[in-house]
Amino acid sequence: MKPAHLAIAALLLTITFAWRAIAVEPAAERLVVLTFDDSVASHATFVAPLLKKHGFGATFFITEGFEFLVDKEHYMTWGQIKALDNDGFEIGNHTRKHAGVAKQKPEQLAADVEFIEQQCATYGIPKPVSFCYPGYQTSEPAVKLLRERGYQFARAGGARAYDPATDDPLTMPQAFDGKPDSTLEQFKAAVAQAKDGKIAVMTFHGVPDIKHPWVNTDPAKFEAYMQHLKESGCKVIAMRDLAKVAQLRRN
Repeated sequence: MKPAHLAIAALLLTITFAWRAIAVEPAAERLVVLTFDDSVASHATFVAPLLKKHGFGATFFITEGFEFLVDKEHYMTWGQIKALDNDGFEIGNHTRKHAGVAKQKPEQLAADVEFIEQQCATYGIPKPVSFCYPGYQTSEPAVKLLRERGYQFARAGGARAYDPATDDPLTMPQAFDGKPDSTLEQFKAAVAQAKDGKIAVMTFHGVPDIKHPWVNTDPAKFEAYMQHLKESGCKVIAMRDLAKVAQLRRN
């Protein structure tokens, strides 16, 4: 082979390995998924700008429950939700009415799930592939319905990291659930679970959450949480991106 050809071959090999190094980055340790429930206005006004500053991905789970339709001071508009989508964040399904799925008839749950899908379509938002169980309540019929409708991931409750090797992705546990009395040390402990192939899924509601103070996260505390993720070198993604991670790990 001529020297010029050798040089070209070496360059192509270098580019290939460099690309693979970038591509497999999401499969590394310290993988964190950020999720935000209940369509709270602070998701658009405070959370999203801070996440963009850090270069973090996230999933915002949308419901029209509570006072979504009448209280636009404390709940997002669909225009704001679309803006989150435009910014590259994932829009997930949290059902129309935020009713516990175990108490609903299959046709009621199907209607609630489909309603959010239709609203997303109306506003030019991709059909959701991630779901969040209202009140963390799950049921076998709900899991079956989500699977049939093409959902890839669904977050429930719990207090441990998600293990793709053993956990059903449609009943995914959370490693952290932000509350008023949550501490930075608790958050750090949850992040530390993101190792050995496990993924730390973090749950937040409003930052702040004026209407539901029992799930409120203080903005200053949230900033400290995000700073820890940044300083720890975590890869912070949306829930939908776990599909890419799974594919990379299989390869």
